[in-house]
Amino acid sequence: VLRTIKNKAAQKQYYTAHQIPTAAYTILQSATEISEHQHLLPAVQKLAEGGYDGRGVQVIDTLGDVSKGFNEQSVLEKKVRIKKEIAQIVAVDQQGKNVLYPPVEMIFNPGLNLLDLQLCPADIKQNVLWKVEAIALAVVRNFNSPGIFAVELFVDENDDVLVNETAPRVHNSGHHTIEAHYSSQFDMLWRIILGYPLGNTKPILSSIMVNIIGSEGHAGPAHYEGLEDVLRIDNAFVHIYGKLQTKPGRKMGHVTVLSNEKQDLIHKANKIKQALQVVSREQ
Repeated sequence: VLRTIKNKAAQKQYYTAHQIPTAAYTILQSATEISEHQHLLPAVQKLAEGGYDGRGVQVIDTLGDVSKGFNEQSVLEKKVRIKKEIAQIVAVDQQGKNVLYPPVEMIFNPGLNLLDLQLCPADIKQNVLWKVEAIALAVVRNFNSPGIFAVELFVDENDDVLVNETAPRVHNSGHHTIEAHYSSQFDMLWRIILGYPLGNTKPILSSIMVNIIGSEGHAGPAHYEGLEDVLRIDNAFVHIYGKLQTKPGRKMGHVTVLSNEKQDLIHKANKIKQALQVVSREQ
């Protein structure tokens, strides 16, 4: 499983081999090969190994962008007209039994290509939900492995669902489960490891999660401006990751908010984004 998942090229080949829908792609060894696959443009080039949190990703819209490409093994993936980005967490025990958490809707910062906001449950149609669950289960079942799997998917403008990538671990898209669900992803992983029954994945309340990101123009010892204001917000749970140094775009923590009302969640998330800034101060 790890051998497949740690390499994006191997991941894509795995989806193809098991007839799991994914965006059209080809595997490259150098940037010069891009010109041989013009039918995939506009595209996104992703390093096969070593990329994370938006790193190792390059947009190739036209042949004029080839000079920006990576000269090592990578995946050239045709751009999808994305309506929504969804993450589906699946837990599998040692006997192969599985449970699914409600899927979450991910909203990304386009400049940093990092998760900005995340809403649970995802606001999707019932038929799209069925596709998301069925495809995520197909991804996981073919691994034949216990564990926690976060399957990231695209929903396109035609409501077709395509797998983007899979993470075989507790994942940023599941951090909201700490407060918002009866059994968090971390509790669930311990249950799997210890051979205990799988936990209850139902939500206690709907939730939204805000990533705390290092502010632009700040690099050095981390200081959290506006933290006290955020701590005054009802049903807001702050998690600081303990990183001493900040830099632009670095994930420094997250805040989860619980509420029965979607508009209340969005209002509080925007309030948190405006109030909380990670800046650097000289020691």
